[in-house]
Amino acid sequence: MSLSAILTEAYNFFRNHLGQLAALVMPLLLLQVGIQLWLGTELTKMNAEAPEFGASHMLAVMLLLLVFSLLIAALTLFLDIRSQGHNPSAGMVLKASVPFVPPLLLAGVFSGLAILAPVMLFAAFGPLWLVGLVLSFYLFARLAYVNFMVVVEQLSPLEAIKASFNFSGPIVLKTITVLMLYIPLSLIGGTLSNAAQSVGLPLQLLVETLAAFIGLFVNVALFRLYMVSRTPSSPVA
Repeated sequence: MSLSAILTEAYNFFRNHLGQLAALVMPLLLLQVGIQLWLGTELTKMNAEAPEFGASHMLAVMLLLLVFSLLIAALTLFLDIRSQGHNPSAGMVLKASVPFVPPLLLAGVFSGLAILAPVMLFAAFGPLWLVGLVLSFYLFARLAYVNFMVVVEQLSPLEAIKASFNFSGPIVLKTITVLMLYIPLSLIGGTLSNAAQSVGLPLQLLVETLAAFIGLFVNVALFRLYMVSRTPSSPVA
């Protein structure tokens, strides 16, 4: 299936299930964005040369990781269940997603370290940081299916990382193209957030949450690419 057809099907799915997706993920996104905004405010108050991180900051980071893992687990499980023709409630999906949080959290930490390693390593060599950035983005594409391997295939974190790397080889260019959708979405979201910031925190929270929700379209497109590359294609309802 062509990439344009995959994106079209992903768009149709996102549009047709907008209400269900919002009911499922918006509360988690509000919590996630709220924590991020609080952490950002706290960082601006710190001494840039000697930042001091307290227990509250560490707790916020851990809560952020847990909320994000639950969000990804719930979204992935919803996509998988809908692809099988079922129509679960948001509560059912969230309850079934909880057991996937620990393996997703571990997989996210391991794959995140692997993705960041090249850019951090090459940063020590001055201009070569750009090479590291390219390598990191390439690894990001190769490991973009880790959450599907954990939730859909029910693999362990390390097995999921290995499976994603092997699975993404033949479709790495398509994966990179889908991931690059994050660039315009992030630019638009950042511009709207800056405009909302001048109005006040409540509006900024709402705008950034809506931007994050729209950004989930990339996850929907990746899942569709995953499905058509994993099994014979069948249109998503």
